Amino acid sequence: MNNETTTSVSLKEAIKRVDHKLQALEAQFKELDNTKDNLTQKFEHHSKTLASQAAQDEMWTAVLALKFTSIELNILYSYVIEVLISLHTRVLEKLPDLVRGLPTLASVLRRKVKNKRIRVVWESVLEECGLQEGDITALCTFFIAYGHKADHYAAKVRQMYIRDITFMITNMVKNQALQDGLLRAVQVIEKGKAERIPEEQKSPLKELISSVKN
Repeated sequence: MNNETTTSVSLKEAIKRVDHKLQALEAQFKELDNTKDNLTQKFEHHSKTLASQAAQDEMWTAVLALKFTSIELNILYSYVIEVLISLHTRVLEKLPDLVRGLPTLASVLRRKVKNKRIRVVWESVLEECGLQEGDITALCTFFIAYGHKADHYAAKVRQMYIRDITFMITNMVKNQALQDGLLRAVQVIEKGKAERIPEEQKSPLKELISSVKN
């Protein structure tokens, strides 16, 4: 009996040791999983940051590479500035109590990051106009690059100089995001809203161009 008792006790102790080792291994695996998840999140964030920086660099390169005459540049600038002013005005109309705190569109863009109320209104204004954040990035980049040397032309003056603004944009602007943003700016001013097109039809932009011409 003593031998059986000793064997039973030894077996129980061995089982306990195995359980402890299994628990320790389980804890290590959980820690490894957490580490893996953290690294994955950091990698994804870093990848998105790099992609965003690359897109911004590409946008700036495209904007600075534009070869427009001063008149053509003024006409494009006129559409861009009118859209940006319109967006700012629409936001203020929806947030009358924040008029003093949002004196410029830049203040709206800056404060919407942390202020949910401003962000919701901003997103609703973009939706009403048929625009997206990528369009705003393109238009703001254009404005920053050329706003200091361009002049605003009224609608009648623009029509006197250029009859087909969409052809000029599609022919001269090769960067797709910048081209889309400028075309939609024209639509917002001419028609009150830019029309979104299916992704599979995005490359030729035939529907977008024809809708502006009509």
